[in-house]
Amino acid sequence: MSPMHHGGLVLLLAGAALARPRDAAAQDTTSASPARVALTRALPQLDGHRLEATLVEVTYGPGQSSAPHRHPCPVIGYVIEGEYRTQSGAEPAAVYRAGQTFYEAPDAVHRVSANASADRPVRFLAYFVCDRQGPLSVPAQ
Repeated sequence: MSPMHHGGLVLLLAGAALARPRDAAAQDTTSASPARVALTRALPQLDGHRLEATLVEVTYGPGQSSAPHRHPCPVIGYVIEGEYRTQSGAEPAAVYRAGQTFYEAPDAVHRVSANASADRPVRFLAYFVCDRQGPLSVPAQ
């Protein structure tokens, strides 16, 4: 894993550790915390002996999009700025704004991946959790 990916992963995992209580009863709602749980989602069964996490920063210019594709691994996304329009698998189309998160199931066809704005860029992080080597994205069939 490159130093850039490793550093981003450490920051992401550190934030998750700070924000997630061990159980609901342990959560202290009286003190202000600089961290928050942005997304909790069960992952599909993965081979724990070969796990690799990759954090990718994606930027689409105004009106830009990608061709339909799929990801062989589960993806957790976090919008940094702008508005991201997406539709993956059987999920309905949605628009996510800065500070919001999204999840993409492995191998679901990603029909829409686009900037929802015609005049501002969108920038988001895509966090891939893979248990096998290969490309992170492949064309939809």
